[in-house]
Amino acid sequence: MDVTVIETSGLGDRSYLVSDAGLAAVIDPQRDIDRVLDAAAARDASITHVLETHIHNDYVTGGLELARTVGAEYIVAAADDVGFARRAVSDGDVVDVGPFRLQAMHTPGHTHTHLSYVLRTVEGAAVGVFTGGSMLHGTTGRTDLLGDEHTRELSHAQFHSVRRLAAELPDGVEVYPTHGFGSFCSASPASGDSSTIGEQRHTNPALTGDEATYVDELIAGLGAYPAYYAHMGVINAAGPAPVDLSMPEPVDPVELRRRIDAGEWVVDLRDRKAFAAGHLCGALGFELSTQFVTYLGWLYTWGAPMTLIGEDSGQVLEARRELARIGVDDLTGSATGDLAALAGGTPLNSYRVASFTDLANEIDHAQLTVLDVRQREEYASGHIRGAMNIALPELLARRDEVPAGEVWVHCGTGYRASIAASIIERDDLTVVLIDDEFDSAAQKLIVG
Repeated sequence: MDVTVIETSGLGDRSYLVSDAGLAAVIDPQRDIDRVLDAAAARDASITHVLETHIHNDYVTGGLELARTVGAEYIVAAADDVGFARRAVSDGDVVDVGPFRLQAMHTPGHTHTHLSYVLRTVEGAAVGVFTGGSMLHGTTGRTDLLGDEHTRELSHAQFHSVRRLAAELPDGVEVYPTHGFGSFCSASPASGDSSTIGEQRHTNPALTGDEATYVDELIAGLGAYPAYYAHMGVINAAGPAPVDLSMPEPVDPVELRRRIDAGEWVVDLRDRKAFAAGHLCGALGFELSTQFVTYLGWLYTWGAPMTLIGEDSGQVLEARRELARIGVDDLTGSATGDLAALAGGTPLNSYRVASFTDLANEIDHAQLTVLDVRQREEYASGHIRGAMNIALPELLARRDEVPAGEVWVHCGTGYRASIAASIIERDDLTVVLIDDEFDSAAQKLIVG
């Protein structure tokens, strides 16, 4: 029996392909199902079952399309109200894949209807468990995605679900969570790439402390999560449309400028330093990296048309794949190649890139504003003296609050700051991007 991990690092999630003797089951597939199909083909396995642990809040599922494409049985919790045909399963139900079994276990907490699936041999021995957003590696799934009115109830439920998993499964059982590898669906950062039930007994807060402490600490530690989460559950419950991963139509320089001037979403995917060195006035800089889709989805005006600027078609296609995973499908154009040519003769904008050392050298000798675009809790834990704090997700609505003059923008690593720099850019403002790790900021700069 083989368990293949399919990583989606941009969202901090994992999907799984379980295969044996030419048959396979898939748990929690992402929307770009070609990766799953390739993994199955590499193992010469036919996918007969597709299972969801829950109605996902952080990505658009590929489960429905995958099941339709390969003719597999699509398995979703009976308690979930969905707009498509599926095999409805409840606690204790067994999915017989032939050379192995998957047994549903009701593990509420991340959602009310959440299921885990215990992987068993034909003889009945438990060898793994797919825990979705329940037991993660050294933590648990967050419990506030259904609204504040449900958070405390779900937090108590999460405690008991993790305890049930530990009580009913042997120490050697492998734990295969969907979330917890950078996902905002995790209540706190997860630890390690693999784990077992036995290891979780010593590291998981739901197993190492009492219920009241676990619940209070979980709720106290819940920070903000991306705004696009509000749309994912609705799309997934209704049944997502088939994915489109084709190249968006090319846009000429005149049309590109018209779209920028009209206030449309025109996103430059190039490296943050390349963007700083030269970019189209009015374009938004979202470097295509592991954080790209989370922060673009967080700021994006849902349903608005979007045009992508990239170095080449490969970069645009990669971005389209990332965006499809969160349901951003309205890509109305693309532009690639030489940036000066795309500008159509219009001068390119640019701004300085600096470090915290540079800021330390200049902060007492220049009239400048420091803009910190980290989350409020990050700012509260320590910040540059005199810095104003506008968290990146709030910046589009609050950019007029940024004063004229020289503005140095920073975050924790430089990525969020690079997006912010492109958002606040205007004629009466000189942007300086601090592309540096906040941990390296000189102590004399930091207060709090």
